[in-house]
Amino acid sequence: MPELPEIVTYLEALEPRIVGQPLERVRIKSFSLLKTFDPPIAEVDGATVTGLSRVGKRIVWELGDDYLVFHLMVAGRMRWRDRGAAIPGRIGLAAFDFPTGTIVLTEAGTKRRASLHLVRGAEALKALDPGGIEVIGSTLDDFSAGLLAERHTLKRALSDARFISGIGGAFADEILHRAKLSPTQMNTNLTDDEIARLHVAAIDILSEWTQRRREDIGDGFPEKVTAFHEAMAVHGKFGDPCPVCATPVQRIVYASRETNYCPTCQTGGKILADRSLSRLLKDDWPKTVDDL
Repeated sequence: MPELPEIVTYLEALEPRIVGQPLERVRIKSFSLLKTFDPPIAEVDGATVTGLSRVGKRIVWELGDDYLVFHLMVAGRMRWRDRGAAIPGRIGLAAFDFPTGTIVLTEAGTKRRASLHLVRGAEALKALDPGGIEVIGSTLDDFSAGLLAERHTLKRALSDARFISGIGGAFADEILHRAKLSPTQMNTNLTDDEIARLHVAAIDILSEWTQRRREDIGDGFPEKVTAFHEAMAVHGKFGDPCPVCATPVQRIVYASRETNYCPTCQTGGKILADRSLSRLLKDDWPKTVDDL
C-alpha cells in the first residue's frame, strides 16, 4: 500500500502536471471504483484543478468546491501517460485527460479495492478523513494519545488510520526496528521512554523515506511504487541479515499480511510465533535466535 512517503511524492509529481489545467474528461472503466453518484462524475469534465492535498493516505484533487478523492489501497497506482492514452485492459480502472497528458489509474491483482469519491464542499471532504494525527510535526503528547487510543499491538496501533495517519505495514516495520521495539508488544505496556523513542523513530523514518522517494523520482513521475525497497532494514527482508546486528530477519505471516523484525534488536532474542507455521511445527518451532 502506498504510505505517506509515496503519497507525498505522488502529489509533488502531480502538481506541475495538472494544477491549473482543465480536467478535459474522466473515463471510468471499472465502475466499482466510483463510490459516489451525487454529484455525477461527468460534472467535473472541463473543471480546472485548483490544488492538491492529502487526507491520510488519500490523494485529493481540488476542483473549486468539488473534490476528487483517490484511495489507492494496496495495489492501486497512478501512471502519467501521453494525452488520450488507452486504459489498460486487465489492470486499468480509469483515465483522466488533461491538455498536458493523461493520468491512468491501475490496480494489479483480481481484488478491486481502490476507490474514487467525488464530493462537494469542505464538510463532505472532512467526512472522508479517518482522523489520525500527522506524525511529522506532532508533539509527543499528541503522538502518545493516538498510539494509546485503543489497546493493540504496536504494529496495529501504528497503522490504524483512525489514530495515526499515513503509516501502513511497511513503515510500521521500519519504525519499530529503528525504535528497537517488538511488533507484538502491547501499546499499553510501553514506558514513557519507549513512547518517546517510538515518536522520534516514526518522524525520522517517514522524513528520511520521503526524501529518499523524492531523490529516486527526481523530475519524473512515480512508476515503481512498491512496499519493498532494497534499502529497507527489515520489511521484506526475511532471512537477510539485520543491518544493525546481522541476525537473520524474521517474519510473522497472517493471511496476506507479513510483519518483519529483528529478534536480536527488537525481541531480546525471542522468535515470535507465526500463527500457522508455529502450530504446524509445534516443538520444532525455534523459540530463540540460538535455536535457529
